[in-house]
Amino acid sequence: MKIIGIDPGTTTVWYAVIDKQWQKYTLVDYGVIETAPKIVLEQKLVEIWADISWLLDLHKPERVGVEKLFFNTNITTGIAVSHARGVIIHEIARRGITLHEYTPLQIKKAITSSGSAKKAQLQKAIQMIFWLPEIPKPDDAADAIGIAYMTGLEREIIS
Repeated sequence: MKIIGIDPGTTTVWYAVIDKQWQKYTLVDYGVIETAPKIVLEQKLVEIWADISWLLDLHKPERVGVEKLFFNTNITTGIAVSHARGVIIHEIARRGITLHEYTPLQIKKAITSSGSAKKAQLQKAIQMIFWLPEIPKPDDAADAIGIAYMTGLEREIIS
């Protein structure tokens, strides 16, 4: 089963693709969708939609996990990211793909057993889970991989 994890943003959208066969998880790919920093939001959203559509066409996932927003201090950035999430979620829903959403705390807790884990701890845990030769960098890449992994665990957690 193919699963995609997405860590949304407006200038960078990190994604990870994993394959789950029984209880074995394999990291297939991870990377970033980038938009030019100085273009208007509407154009960023069009580019994000096109790239997400391409990604979904390429990998044909059964499930997609998307990180929920966490508003910290910059609400303006959070609103823009909300728009990007909307475009991403709309395309997932339009295709009838099962969607899962997680907060950063849920992801950290599921992967490291601690909701207060630091980014480096999450990166190290991801490296160990997938037997990677190096820690995935930057930390947003590890977040996307963690989202995909957690989405794969979903049925196991519920069962």
